[in-house]
Amino acid sequence: MINRVEKLSLLSEMIAFARIDNSLKEIEYNFLLGVAKQLEITREDFDYLLDNPVTHIHLKSHSERIVQFHRLVLLMNLDEEVAEKDLIRLHNFGLRMGLGHEAINRVLDLMESFPHKIIPPDFLIDIFKTQYN
Repeated sequence: MINRVEKLSLLSEMIAFARIDNSLKEIEYNFLLGVAKQLEITREDFDYLLDNPVTHIHLKSHSERIVQFHRLVLLMNLDEEVAEKDLIRLHNFGLRMGLGHEAINRVLDLMESFPHKIIPPDFLIDIFKTQYN
């Protein structure tokens, strides 16, 4: 289980990812607020993070890093038009998290084949399990 500091770091990282275009759309805000609720972060703390990012903390758990990568994939695909720079940035986030290069590429390639580019969690986990073994 991750602690509060790690949760704030995850959320801060997601906010930074969503703001790649220097704005935060309402749909992105609502998605991030939903993640904050899942992580048991108050709305006040979430709103504070919007203007005050916290330092990135590397997650120790491989499974938590996969979950965070999946959140970033979902966040990226909220926008109907995904630019090449978004894919590159997501790929780099995955590498920074310590996820396998081949697994990240496979996720990014396969997401096109799913409705709304949403890869089911079990499918995503299988991709990383195969790479991890």
